[in-house]
Amino acid sequence: MKPNDSKSLLNRLSTTVSDLPRSGIRDFFDVVSQMKDVISLGVGEPDFTTPWHVREGAIYSLEQGQTGYTSNLGMPKLRKSISGYVEKFFGVSYHPDDEILVTVGVSEALDLAIRALCNPGDEVIYHEPCYVSYRPLIQLAYAVPVILETDASDGFKVNAEKLRPLITDKTKVLMLNFPTNPTGGGLTTKDLKEISELAVEKDLIVITDEIYAELTYDRPHVSIATMPGMKERTIFLHGFSKALAMTGWRIGYACAPAELIEAMMKIHQYTMLCAPVMSQQAAFEALKNPEEDIAVMKESYWRRRNFLHSSFNDMGLPCGLPEGAFYMFPDIRHLGITSKEFALQLLDSQKVAAVPGTAFGACGEGHLRCCYATSIEELEVAVQRIQVFIDTLKR
Repeated sequence: MKPNDSKSLLNRLSTTVSDLPRSGIRDFFDVVSQMKDVISLGVGEPDFTTPWHVREGAIYSLEQGQTGYTSNLGMPKLRKSISGYVEKFFGVSYHPDDEILVTVGVSEALDLAIRALCNPGDEVIYHEPCYVSYRPLIQLAYAVPVILETDASDGFKVNAEKLRPLITDKTKVLMLNFPTNPTGGGLTTKDLKEISELAVEKDLIVITDEIYAELTYDRPHVSIATMPGMKERTIFLHGFSKALAMTGWRIGYACAPAELIEAMMKIHQYTMLCAPVMSQQAAFEALKNPEEDIAVMKESYWRRRNFLHSSFNDMGLPCGLPEGAFYMFPDIRHLGITSKEFALQLLDSQKVAAVPGTAFGACGEGHLRCCYATSIEELEVAVQRIQVFIDTLKR
């Protein structure tokens, strides 16, 4: 093989990896990055800076020379803080010594959970539209992804009635993400109760990604892990990226029965070893008094949500009111243009970036994901530009 023979190199790749698509979000924003003066409603990242006391805590730990490895499971003091926070906010108790694993973001926690559970051929049910990583992570574990399609008619919800026909004798795992990226959809306590009863009946393990839990706006967030019979069959995933504006710190965690945490830790210790110590120090500081930091950001997101929701509906883009997260998923199907065409033309003509709904699964077609984690001033300008673009389509 010649050193520059790329075709030969491609033939040597894992077929699983070769068949994986590139992230629809990142592909789109490769285009955005080459443009100036774009208002981005795209990447799902808080526009707030990590609170100063959190940054200061990390700086102090570096000044003290705390730059080494930690336990594979994570710093004991951080796991103890996580245990207290999860019990207080979510109402579920986990033992910090063997039921909590600190990870490099929630994405790593999700990868570990799927790989620890699945054998080749096991089926994993997940709902679309969804975060772009879910299907690829299932495939990388050589499991079989099974899609539960959701739609705007019922707020992009999952319910037991939709779920039951998808369960087979090969189904091992149900993955949930509520509040949901990209739709902002949520589940009621009734929904969770019925899903949990089905999970118990069918002996399913549930992986629940609740990274947006604190950003639930009009009612208290409820975790499926609190439902009867669920703690012992649930892997609860959470982290610091969204509600505490700590995306770049790459710090998350998993809570589950000790046997599952041990299995996930085995993979973690041979790949990541441990989450970065400075990020763990920052996370420990963040949990000292998180309520005030979260409240300030949540109030701002709530106002932006309400503004963008009314603006989209006023301009004729039907859009439900998101129950959580910081995304709007307006419907553009009546305009006679695909999501990708709409997004590219909007970017080219008005310099407003939104993500085509198909980046989150085929059933996202006809929608756009618009992130409102940007200033109200920029949202106002973006709305004006989107209206101009829609007017041109109607001519």
